[in-house]
Amino acid sequence: MKIYIDTFGCTFNQADSQIMAGLLTNNDGTLTDSPADADVIIMNTCYVKHPTEQKVINNIQKMKKQFPEKKLIITGCMVEIDPAKLESAAPDASWIGPHRIQSTSSIVRSVLEGEIVRSTGYSNESKVCLPKIRSNPLIHIIQICEGCDGACTYCCTRFARGPLQSYPSIMIKKEAEQAVAEGCLEIQLTAQDSAAYGKDTGKSLSSLMNKIADIDGEFRIRVGMMHPKSMIGDVEGIINAFKRDKLYKFLHIPIQSGSNKVLNEMNRCHTVEEFKTIISRFKEEIPDISISTDIIVGYPTEDEEAFSDTLELISEIKPDLLHISKYMHRPGTNSSDLEEIGHETMKKRSKALTNLKLAISLEKNLELVGTKQHVLVTGKGSKGGYVGRTDSYKTVIIESAEIGTFFDVIITDAKSTYLMGAIYQ
Repeated sequence: MKIYIDTFGCTFNQADSQIMAGLLTNNDGTLTDSPADADVIIMNTCYVKHPTEQKVINNIQKMKKQFPEKKLIITGCMVEIDPAKLESAAPDASWIGPHRIQSTSSIVRSVLEGEIVRSTGYSNESKVCLPKIRSNPLIHIIQICEGCDGACTYCCTRFARGPLQSYPSIMIKKEAEQAVAEGCLEIQLTAQDSAAYGKDTGKSLSSLMNKIADIDGEFRIRVGMMHPKSMIGDVEGIINAFKRDKLYKFLHIPIQSGSNKVLNEMNRCHTVEEFKTIISRFKEEIPDISISTDIIVGYPTEDEEAFSDTLELISEIKPDLLHISKYMHRPGTNSSDLEEIGHETMKKRSKALTNLKLAISLEKNLELVGTKQHVLVTGKGSKGGYVGRTDSYKTVIIESAEIGTFFDVIITDAKSTYLMGAIYQ
């Protein structure tokens, strides 16, 4: 059986696809790079934002039109969040919910025999130490927990991923050890909220980080997004773990708004002041840390004063990376009962924040021109050259390099989204 897997969304979703690919290849399946060559098309969906929803639905319709004879299986968040719309878009498709991917091989076989299978609902099965087919042989993604313990008013992902379920640290370390033994040079620890790890089992993210850093070998560890509320109580432990040589000095900590009023209405369960304290402690202890944060522009209760507070916060903390999302209602969320902000106001605010973002990113990157950076090269650039990551996870484009090696480079130029470097002689 030949299978084509199309993946949308976050690193966690990518890991789900890699697990499905691993399970299928271990059970006489063959992966193909083209849907035209496949017997079965698996579409792993994301539903976190409205534009992504539209892209997913358009792709479902495209596949049905181009390949009406192919068996279609929809997986990912859409399955649990919006089954009614999925039924309308693909009434003959089979479904595999995010918690049911361990059954992928048997479901694919049943689908090939003519059945329509719809396997949904939550499960307490662990996703650690399952077979994976990596999209990059040097980079291994490990899901450390699934779900979250929050209830943000705008988020529909929690309806798909369920309550927090942390996986055993001994199994996570075992999977990381195996990946390093197989030649992986980057371990990515991912979750809906990495800092929530262990809050349901009495463990902690900082302890897990140290366990992975104890593994022998030269490799790097990237820790995924951390909710500020989940970090409170373990900030110093996480900082100390980040000081380990193997950890990328990269902190992804979404704030979503610079207004305490809006944060409260979003049910974020933290304040701007708490967020700033966390950032300050990291910068004090790890001066070269890269900070990434997220902002939702135009939440329904965001007035001009609240947006001004957001601009002021971003100007103050100067994040290296800023992810901007325009608010749109999502299925089942509390905020979808509120009236959306007008299009022109949304567009104006988004443009203002984007301009600030680009100015800050360029300023931060220009500060690195002329410095020597230790870089791990993990692949080829889409427009030529080779892509590397500094110890603070900054992207560096190098004209000539060997994939899978560490180099010292001199930063020769900087753009708002990446650096350019030359091998240090």
